[in-house]
Amino acid sequence: MIFTDTHTHLYYEQDAEKQAQLMERCFENDVNRLFLPNVDVKSIAMIDDLVAKYPANCFAMAGLHPCDVKEDYLSHLDEIYSSISNRKIYAIGEIGIDLYWDKTTLEIQQDAFRKQIGWAKKLGLPIVIHCREAFDEVFELLESERDEKLRGIFHCFTGNAEQAKQAIDLNFYLGIGGVVTYKKAGLDVVLSEIPLANLVLETDSPYLAPVPFRGKPNESSYLIYIAEKLADIYDVSVEEIANVTTENSKKIFGI
Repeated sequence: MIFTDTHTHLYYEQDAEKQAQLMERCFENDVNRLFLPNVDVKSIAMIDDLVAKYPANCFAMAGLHPCDVKEDYLSHLDEIYSSISNRKIYAIGEIGIDLYWDKTTLEIQQDAFRKQIGWAKKLGLPIVIHCREAFDEVFELLESERDEKLRGIFHCFTGNAEQAKQAIDLNFYLGIGGVVTYKKAGLDVVLSEIPLANLVLETDSPYLAPVPFRGKPNESSYLIYIAEKLADIYDVSVEEIANVTTENSKKIFGI
């Protein structure tokens, strides 16, 4: 049984011993594939370091997180894009629009999002979307970019059934994380209308820890709790959840 965490910031842990312990707990829980979203220029080196330590298990992305799109975003985009030629990456991410923290940067967030979608299409890569309080804005931009090259993952999907179906229609998988284990989230009800074939697993560690660790730092080894919840929702085995979602991740990332 192999689990794939399609979205983890495990590299944020910079203490070598603690980082090794995090990885060891992953392996103990059959989490053997970890995809690492980039958020800014400085995280490139942290991701590359973890990939170098675990080349068979950790896989890099490149992108500028919407919350890091500030006045100097163009220079940061240039630096991130320049790094791609010297590295093996499997997606452009995480990118998108976040209107929870700062609505004043919407215009430049949209520009950065569109530019990075262009990178993905040019390179033949999927995108990994961060969308917070911005479904309308994200879908408007995606619809304008819709073509056979546009594909990827809606990271940390927490939308309604209609939004889920629109994302799938745009050739995106839904990234399901710890929120599905929260009683009042309602995501289990949404997923009752969505086939398992359209999902991938993620933790977004160290954020959004699943029950029974809600409110505490998350880690990729906790993916098992998300898988167990999905097994309940779809009335299948945990092994089936692992198999289907890992196969989906291979279709997306090509590895």
